[in-house]
Amino acid sequence: MASNPDLVIGEDGLARPVWAAKDPLLRDYYDTEWGMPVRDETGMFERVTLEAFQAGLSWRTVLAKRPAFREVFKNFDPGIVAEFGQADVDRLLEDARIIRNRQKIVAAISNAKATVALREDGGLVDLVWSFKPADTPRPETFAQVPTVSNESKALSKELKKRGFSFVGPTTMFALMEAIGMVDTHLLGSHRRGTSGVWA
Repeated sequence: MASNPDLVIGEDGLARPVWAAKDPLLRDYYDTEWGMPVRDETGMFERVTLEAFQAGLSWRTVLAKRPAFREVFKNFDPGIVAEFGQADVDRLLEDARIIRNRQKIVAAISNAKATVALREDGGLVDLVWSFKPADTPRPETFAQVPTVSNESKALSKELKKRGFSFVGPTTMFALMEAIGMVDTHLLGSHRRGTSGVWA
């Protein structure tokens, strides 16, 4: 696997994908968080929100702004965010520390309301995890990593039906990767199989 151009062996002797090999912020995220199961409502709402803000941008951009996002969105407490009004939208649009996109900000608030509504029907976490596939990809290279799946299409459709927005099939596949529902760590990476979800 050492000859795989998509993997880099770090000074610690561990193999990581190129995107996570050099930048300390991305490396720490890859080593400690990406692909690990998220099974709490706040954590899941945060991931759904950040994946939506990431659409069209780099994940590095979102990750760098994450502390500010957590501050302005009240640590992603859906119950609090669901109560945000026009004054909050205006306030967020003035905050240069976050991604100032009106549609995405409004979506985060409406998605918080949808998350709260789901509490009476099993909750966001159970709904998302109910779309876990029967198997996971086993990519050796980036070219073999899917960007969408039948399950992400179905999850997208169900969430839209429940009032969520900015939850397209590609965004939902990225969510599934981020929370360990699928394991797209490259074969040979030191993180492959560490989620406990897939053998």
